[in-house]
Amino acid sequence: MTTRLPHHAALVELLTALRGLDYRFVTPTPLTHQRWLANHASQRAGSLREVFGWNLPFDPATLPPEVRAPLQAGALVHPLDQPQQHRGLARAALRVSSLGPDLYVHSPFPTDQADAVFFGPDTYRFARFLDHQLAAAPPAPESRLLDVGCGSGVGGMVAAHHVPRPAVVMNDINPVALGHALVNAEAAGLAVKPALGDAVSACDGDFDLIVCNPPYMADEAARAYRDGGAGLGRALAQRIALQSLERLRPGGRLLLYTGVAILDGYDPFIDELRPPLDAGGFAWAYEELDPDVFGEELERPAYAGVDRIAAVGLSVTRPRA
Repeated sequence: MTTRLPHHAALVELLTALRGLDYRFVTPTPLTHQRWLANHASQRAGSLREVFGWNLPFDPATLPPEVRAPLQAGALVHPLDQPQQHRGLARAALRVSSLGPDLYVHSPFPTDQADAVFFGPDTYRFARFLDHQLAAAPPAPESRLLDVGCGSGVGGMVAAHHVPRPAVVMNDINPVALGHALVNAEAAGLAVKPALGDAVSACDGDFDLIVCNPPYMADEAARAYRDGGAGLGRALAQRIALQSLERLRPGGRLLLYTGVAILDGYDPFIDELRPPLDAGGFAWAYEELDPDVFGEELERPAYAGVDRIAAVGLSVTRPRA
């Protein structure tokens, strides 16, 4: 199966054009996005941020030609014929977010498709975690990097900014996500080797740095970008962590950002990982980065016994000897 999207070239051209126009947009939570749209229900887009960030209806004729051309070439717009006030307008079949110096294309709102590519506040928290860790302990200048479950490619791209000559592998089980990551990397001038498949097992060789922001919700729809499996969404992150430990080179690091359902003050994620980490002689550190994320999920029956969902960061270094 190919990892390039059929409209790969058009998306790269679009990101290049938006970069030239100094486009910036910080993507909020889905709930905030929904509320913003409700407050602008009758509005049509009057700026690139409203076209590619908020996904408002727009008149294609009003776009700059360097933006309109790749949209048309890649068939990246959906015409809107209803209701009456939207006749002649279109909606972008994508969103574009900014993070640091880079732009990232990802799925349009709402992200309810099974193969949706998510980008939001959790992405920014993940990037800050990586930046903090890698600034404090920079990788070797020629490190081999792996971004597991890369989604839009943020982990690999942010980590690569800390390595002068990186060799980057991006992995995802979702071919649509991996295709978006390849677009974003190429638009940023970063060469990437794709690895389509189930987490670390889909990748060859060992690595100096493995980064990961796996899904961590209990999701009845089993959407790839959300569903973290058993244990209220922690099973996937634990499996990736254990697989990664076996694929680190001596002195190599794992940086994993995830979320944990806290039960009566208890964090089962790290307690279940502690024995293999200690038994393997790994140096590791674990911190709660945000005590309360996605609080609206506690309204769902699956989370009835949960105190809160915490964003956490795990840093693991393999012994050199």
